Amino acid sequence: MNMSIAVVTGASSGIGYAVTDELAARGYVVYACARRVDRIQPLVSKHGSVKIKPVELDISQYDEIKKFKEFLKNELDDQQIDLLYNNAGQSCTLAALDVTDEIMQRCYAVNVFGHVNMTRELSPMLIKAKGTIVFTGSVSGLVSIPFITTYSATKAAIHQYARGLHLEMKPFGVRVINAITGGVATEIYTSTPFPEDVVHHFKEDIDKSQSRNKSMTFMSSSAYAKQMVDVIVSSSDPVDVYRGSFAWIIRFIPLLVPMWILKYVLYRVSGLNKTEKRIKEEMAKKRS
Repeated sequence: MNMSIAVVTGASSGIGYAVTDELAARGYVVYACARRVDRIQPLVSKHGSVKIKPVELDISQYDEIKKFKEFLKNELDDQQIDLLYNNAGQSCTLAALDVTDEIMQRCYAVNVFGHVNMTRELSPMLIKAKGTIVFTGSVSGLVSIPFITTYSATKAAIHQYARGLHLEMKPFGVRVINAITGGVATEIYTSTPFPEDVVHHFKEDIDKSQSRNKSMTFMSSSAYAKQMVDVIVSSSDPVDVYRGSFAWIIRFIPLLVPMWILKYVLYRVSGLNKTEKRIKEEMAKKRS
């Protein structure tokens, strides 16, 4: 009996690790891709080397993706992939004007170009299997949140790519799922190191935002993975799937909440109203 083949990126932690675990538990052979493959070894011990196959891969490097494709073509006799789970992610927690070109390039290279390149290069094997492609999206791609503006932009981009691809792949019998993800307990909430030359000094506000995120109780990555794999193994063909804490609520915010109210709330929740007050006080001192 042939086992279903899955490729999961960002498999060394968080959602990717949990999805890899869940897929293996349900009988998949998982090519678990990550830069830090040593962190996947517990899953090899748990499920065995037949089901979990760690692959060192940085999806921001196109040459590595092409080498991985050739590896799979040699590895898989029928050259079929049943599931590509595009999950690898790069956080970017900085004020928009403090995002250097290097940080911006890295964020887009992983969150957008890496997924697009993986999908394109592996598409013949997915089409042959009439498989499924999943993208880990984010509610921040629906509502842009201060201090993760660049991250939000990458997620908005991948949402639109996934939605268009969903239609384009239908004639081939390939499903494309855009997993718009709410709060999940993962390492993506770790902060981005501050550049030496910052334009606006929002470190205090960003630190508070990070602390607030860490103090909140989000859905566990294992619970999220179970829900997503349920969707994958079902016969349904959705394009947008909302999972994770607050995902369903945030889904309707852009539709039901006027922009002026949303702007008012985000400005205060992020602490920017206090920042504005502090800046005005500092400017007043300089003038006096």
